[in-house]
Amino acid sequence: MKKKLRIVADEAIPFLKGVLEPFAEMLYLPGNAISKKNVENADALLVRTRTSCNAELLENSSVKMIATATIGMDHLDKSFLERQGIFYTNAPACNADSVVQYFVAALLEMCERQKKDFRDMTLGIVGVGNIGSRIFQIGKILGMRVLCCDLPKQEQGNFEIGVSFKTICEESDVITFHTPLTRTGLFPTYHMFDENALSWVKKPFWLFNASRGEVVSEKALKWAIETGICSAAVIDVFENEPVIHKSFLEKISIATPHIAGYSLDGKANATSQIVRQVASFFDIPELKTFNVEFQDTDKKWVIDFKEINTLVGQIQKVYRLSYDINQDDFLLRKNPEQFEWFRKNYPKRREPKAYKILIQNFLPETKEILEKLGFVIEN
Repeated sequence: MKKKLRIVADEAIPFLKGVLEPFAEMLYLPGNAISKKNVENADALLVRTRTSCNAELLENSSVKMIATATIGMDHLDKSFLERQGIFYTNAPACNADSVVQYFVAALLEMCERQKKDFRDMTLGIVGVGNIGSRIFQIGKILGMRVLCCDLPKQEQGNFEIGVSFKTICEESDVITFHTPLTRTGLFPTYHMFDENALSWVKKPFWLFNASRGEVVSEKALKWAIETGICSAAVIDVFENEPVIHKSFLEKISIATPHIAGYSLDGKANATSQIVRQVASFFDIPELKTFNVEFQDTDKKWVIDFKEINTLVGQIQKVYRLSYDINQDDFLLRKNPEQFEWFRKNYPKRREPKAYKILIQNFLPETKEILEKLGFVIEN
């Protein structure tokens, strides 16, 4: 009889409990509490960003495979894992649409607060991978002028539309970051936005960061906000999270606890991917095509725009019903010390594709844009 696998998993990975139990002895722990002792006899480790997978954790362990239910992998010491022959993998693009939803919600919110029309703005995207490429399409859908910067891709010659980061800083009304966190190599992203980047800025701008906190120097951003150079900051990731400096939090327009990718759909995608990866690595035929199935009734609304006669206002009304980013901002500001609790207990958020909407008294552009954003518009 085939020996059962031993797998240690972050207890906050959703939809996972009960899936692997027929094939493995499972140990579920808080991500930041997974220790060397826990993993010394494990075959596999299923993690999120809160578990640093390095020599300190894994030296002399029996771990053969690590799967992270995230896009980012900066919590994995790749050099060490490769030297040890430990296979590692992530969940690429799993929550890309969720981050797009977050970006659009933040953009619309700031447009409403500052009475701006997104069609009059230049969007600068830093990092054009699975998420950034989607943001590019969204910017085009909204009628924005879009600039892109992805220095590694541009260096390799396989990205023709890119501009320099200096140009992004000079010309953008909105700068949004979607890069991994890197500290070495030709194009490190650590503190990519700093005092030097600020010296290139020629007009007030908004800064959005839903990538990694350390990509943006909080010191530089705080100064930019205080001086009015940055007229709005939307921050989902922080340099020292889960610890947030109150003086920085007070300056931010929208602050959320690293939940941009936390839609229910994104979580389901991530868990589906890592289960399939475990099944492939350890040859578990029953799970090689696994997909999370969850019951969540489609949302159906009738929305009358009789009293809203602007495109921005109509789009914003629909979007806020699907995801009100202000709720996440309010809760974090009220109790910033509960950063991790908010992440662990994040409420169900569905992406636009889950919503069926009948709209009345709408502008012609409204229906077209809402459909391109993923909503199902019924006649």
